[in-house]
Amino acid sequence: MEKKVSLWQLFWVFAKIGAFTIGGGYAMIPIIQAEMSRRGWIGDDDLPDIVALSQSAPGVMAVNISIFAGHKLRGFKGSVVATLGSILPSFLIILGIAMFFSAFKDNPYVERAFKGIRPVVISLIAIPMVNMARKSCKNVWAWLVAAASLVLVAFLNVSPIYIILCVIVLGFSITYYKEGRWKH
Repeated sequence: MEKKVSLWQLFWVFAKIGAFTIGGGYAMIPIIQAEMSRRGWIGDDDLPDIVALSQSAPGVMAVNISIFAGHKLRGFKGSVVATLGSILPSFLIILGIAMFFSAFKDNPYVERAFKGIRPVVISLIAIPMVNMARKSCKNVWAWLVAAASLVLVAFLNVSPIYIILCVIVLGFSITYYKEGRWKH
């Protein structure tokens, strides 16, 4: 499904994504998915892998997604161009806001606008997570692990690191047991 993309096209697509995404990396996922699929650059099966790599790597999720997607499309140069495209609009917008925000920070209209944006950001984050869960959870056990992880992280403040480590140990244990490696 992937096809050759110019560095200029890559820059502009990620600049558009960076300019019109409010809420950071997770909020970028549905827009990146739509843009990449529409252009035939990255298939729907590749995006969960890019998101998983982006979450695993240290740093800002939006930058990591740009790096991995750009690399998949055009190698090292694609990583650099996609990253510049995704961060440049935000940098310029934040710079402009910082220059003028002190005059507007107590304005009730500005406060209401930011409060109004919050539910939109939540939905932009929730939709791709639900879509990825639908594609990734192939059986009841996967759904149970996903639901338990959600409850542990969101409501009981358990660190995702502990959950990942437990699931890794559980996965290895089940695999060894099923393959009969513990049976001598």
